[in-house]
Amino acid sequence: MYRLIRPFLFALDAENAHRLVSLLGRSCLLPQILARCYAFEDSRLHVSLFGRIFASPIVLAAGFDKDAQNLNLAAALGFGGIEVGTITPKPQSGNPRPRMFRLVHEQSLQNAMGFNNSGQEAVAKNLAPSVPFVLPVGVNIGKNKDTSNEQSLNDYATLLRTFAPLADYLVVNLSSPNTPHLRDLQNDSFIAKLFSLAKTITSKPILLKIAPDMPHDVLLCLCENAVKSGASGIIATNTTTDYALCKNAHNFGGISGQLLRSKSVEILQILSRALFGKTLLISAGGVYSAEEAYMRLRAGASCVQLYSALVYEGPSLVYRMKTGLLRLLERDGFTQITEAIGVDVR
Repeated sequence: MYRLIRPFLFALDAENAHRLVSLLGRSCLLPQILARCYAFEDSRLHVSLFGRIFASPIVLAAGFDKDAQNLNLAAALGFGGIEVGTITPKPQSGNPRPRMFRLVHEQSLQNAMGFNNSGQEAVAKNLAPSVPFVLPVGVNIGKNKDTSNEQSLNDYATLLRTFAPLADYLVVNLSSPNTPHLRDLQNDSFIAKLFSLAKTITSKPILLKIAPDMPHDVLLCLCENAVKSGASGIIATNTTTDYALCKNAHNFGGISGQLLRSKSVEILQILSRALFGKTLLISAGGVYSAEEAYMRLRAGASCVQLYSALVYEGPSLVYRMKTGLLRLLERDGFTQITEAIGVDVR
């Protein structure tokens, strides 16, 4: 069915297509239909994280549901969890359009969205009636574009106060390439201050989402220090600004999808060698199949996140990944997915 629908969606501007899907997903009808087709649960895929049971280690990444309006759609598609945002304290329109592009041949996306969202007050109102939700919900937070780096701690503090009571976990986004100078905050001094402040606000798990474009020694040191400062885990990675990956790429924004895969895998392997068993690792970027997800779980990720693959593979993707994971578990003689996590680095 999606093969028939996709040409129509791809005839639309990428952002307009996303808005259409999001709008349809807020209806009662579409989630009900999708749930009957694709949502199933098997206890062999359960993963316990942040005091909640994820029905599978496949999580919908931040960026799809910026304003916490599509929780039911994520559940209907069979995801084990959902991460909403990125959310800023004040409403933000984001960067000028067009700002989202398909790199179809490479099965990737390029976006320069700029943290467009309705702001913390509106998103909290959207989220509050659903808490606790049937799926674990993470909240991804970032500073406003017009907040200076010197004042950015205030933005993160107010976001933590607002969303700690509503989220199962929170994610500090310092790694988007679409807010000027945001990546400058990926330094040991700021991260230490941020997590020190966070501990005075909430005991909820707070993760750091990192960029894939730093030198690997710098990235590893940064992540190790973040864990020492109180980070509950690392999400690797955000989008890349390596535009040489694709001759059709624009020279702005961040690239996700299969073009990001090799960078994401390499960084996961580096982090796993140093941090597996010491903190939680989540892998994102180029996850598009059961085999890919299983490899990353074996490499030390406790779960994987995806978004771009959904655009190309359609609503059956998570169903196919979950059934594929069950086959891979049986092949390798595991009875639970948790037995496979980190088996290649233990």
